[in-house]
Amino acid sequence: MISQYLGFDSDYIIIGLAALVLILIILMIINVVQMSKLKKSYKIFMKGKNAKNLEDTLIKRLNQVDDLINANSANEKNIKTLFQNMQRTYQKMGLVKYDAFNEMGGKLSFSLAMLDVKNNGFIINAMHTREGCYTYIKEIIDGNSVIVLSGEEQEALNNAMGENNIAK
Repeated sequence: MISQYLGFDSDYIIIGLAALVLILIILMIINVVQMSKLKKSYKIFMKGKNAKNLEDTLIKRLNQVDDLINANSANEKNIKTLFQNMQRTYQKMGLVKYDAFNEMGGKLSFSLAMLDVKNNGFIINAMHTREGCYTYIKEIIDGNSVIVLSGEEQEALNNAMGENNIAK
């Protein structure tokens, strides 16, 4: 009666509904296959584990992550402290060996410059003679000395600062 009112033949409606049922059956089969794969993956994931064991494993891993975060923070703090301490240590060195007197041989005298990153430090000059060894120290501030430096001391200072362009 409705088909006559709308002007359709009932055969077309039945064919359309059969096609719709066929599409739905195909979608259901695809859904069943995907669900089967999901169950298989779930069984592999849960194999040998119950919910309590899985929860314990997750809690253990989260605690390990927290421990790693805390260790990383401690490492960053220690690195910062080490970097600050390194600014005050002697990092640069220049050494020049020489003969203080013409009659002495073997280059037993030396000038040793020790500087920090800001070129502050000292120069030790040890002069070896037949009577003994005399040592002198001169303070270095910003790569300069208030006291006049000998040629060997200046060369040691230049070596420590990386300035090897002095005439010998």
